Amino acid sequence: MRRKQISDKELIKGCIARKRVYHERLYARFSPKMFSICLRYASDYHSAEDILQEGFIKVYRNIHKFRHEGSFEGWLRRIFVNTAIEHYRKSTPMYPILEVNNSDYDVLNDRTLENLAANDLMKLVQNLSPGYRTVFNLYVIEGYAHKEIAKMLSISEGTSKSQLARARYILQKEVQKLYNQPYTTYVRQA
Repeated sequence: MRRKQISDKELIKGCIARKRVYHERLYARFSPKMFSICLRYASDYHSAEDILQEGFIKVYRNIHKFRHEGSFEGWLRRIFVNTAIEHYRKSTPMYPILEVNNSDYDVLNDRTLENLAANDLMKLVQNLSPGYRTVFNLYVIEGYAHKEIAKMLSISEGTSKSQLARARYILQKEVQKLYNQPYTTYVRQA
């Protein structure tokens, strides 16, 4: 027999009351989407699982703070993105960063990425270094501005922009390898 789908409001109420069945239902409903977020930021599957678990612990502890002013899924998404960023900060040694105001890489304006399946692109993004991957995800997928990314990651806006440019360059190079297209480097003249 199939369980009745309960509303987000009922889920929240049950979780606030600390009823285990509601915690389980919340997890069952949202874990696949939240795990895909975790995978985008993690360097591997096991790290993504750790981020997912940490994220749900934060959700359960803070669900009473949800103000019903936007979508519940959006609120969850923000928690998981922030948890992934915290995980990135803990797991990535911070080195002094040389600020780069201009990128040395021009991204070609072609349609190669449009032909790539989402799963293939996800694999390529996961192969990026943690810094490139995080900035790419925050900017391209989550829609944050460079100013917000800089604040979140404690880097400058210029560094955020250059890491995004470098990530796009690397991704484009990898996509072109997949399609066996000749790759031409476009470097700006100083």
